[in-house]
Amino acid sequence: MAKLVLYGEFPMSDESVTVSHPYEIVSVEKTDPPPGTEGSDWYHYVIAQGPNIIRGYRQGALSAVKSAVAEVVEQLNQRRFGKRARVNLITIPKKTKS
Repeated sequence: MAKLVLYGEFPMSDESVTVSHPYEIVSVEKTDPPPGTEGSDWYHYVIAQGPNIIRGYRQGALSAVKSAVAEVVEQLNQRRFGKRARVNLITIPKKTKS
């Protein structure tokens, strides 16, 4: 089973930076296990959005780690524009006068 360890740096930034810069993967590199963990096949990744940096560790095959980090980036970018709608709107036709 893959383990996920996250570390983050979130400096204060103005709103224009967060709107104009999407999150993106900066790097994914093989590394030693993070402190307090065991096992092999650990990778360190960096995600950035302007001055905001997210650093994390993930255990697994390189292709699986890259896929998981790409999914995190996609979800972070979706959150930048608000939550997805949860309401299922149904239109009811207006009654016509006979």
